[in-house]
Amino acid sequence: MQGNSRNLRPNSLHIIPIRTRQRPEQETRCLVVVNQAVKSTQVPVQVSNVRFRLDNLGPQPGSRKKGKRKGRGISAGQGGSCGFGMRGQKSRSGPGVRKGFEGGQMPLYRRIPKLRGIAGGMHAGLPKYIPVNLKDIETAGFRDGDEVSLETLTKRGLINPSGRDRKLPLKVRMISDLGIRPSI
Repeated sequence: MQGNSRNLRPNSLHIIPIRTRQRPEQETRCLVVVNQAVKSTQVPVQVSNVRFRLDNLGPQPGSRKKGKRKGRGISAGQGGSCGFGMRGQKSRSGPGVRKGFEGGQMPLYRRIPKLRGIAGGMHAGLPKYIPVNLKDIETAGFRDGDEVSLETLTKRGLINPSGRDRKLPLKVRMISDLGIRPSI
C-alpha cells in the first residue's frame, strides 16, 4: 500500500463560517460556505439591503471581464467575419472611407449652396456705414442747428463705434417726420 495516513483518511466536509461587514443599522446575517477543497478560507462578503435597480447595477469590486476574442472560430461568437459582415469596403482591412463620403454620390457639404456675405465668410456683407435713426437723434436732445457727427453721437451715448466703425461714414435714416432740423 502506498501513501501515508493523511491520504488514507476519508475526506471530511468542512464548514467555514464567514463574517460579513455590516453597518450598525443593518440586521446581523451569517453566511456559511461549504467547501471541501480548502480548509480555512475566509472570504469577505458585503451584505446590504439596497434594491437592485438599473442605476446601481455594476460589476463586483475587483472583478475583471475578459475582452471578446474576435476571429477565433465560429463557436466563439465573433468568429469568421468578426461582426463586420460578409463583403464591402467597411469589412476590409485598412483605413476605410473619409468623413462625409457617401459612396460616390455628391456629398452633403457639396450639395448645399455656397453662401455669400457674412455667412460665407467674405467681406462683402460687412456694413459700409453706421446707421442712426432720426427719431433717436431727437430723443437724444439735439436741437435745430446742432451738429450731428460720430463724435457728438458718441458723447450722447447713441452709438459706440469701435475698430473699423470709427472710419465708416454716418447714415441718418428718416423713419418719421420730425420738427427739428439738425445739421449733419
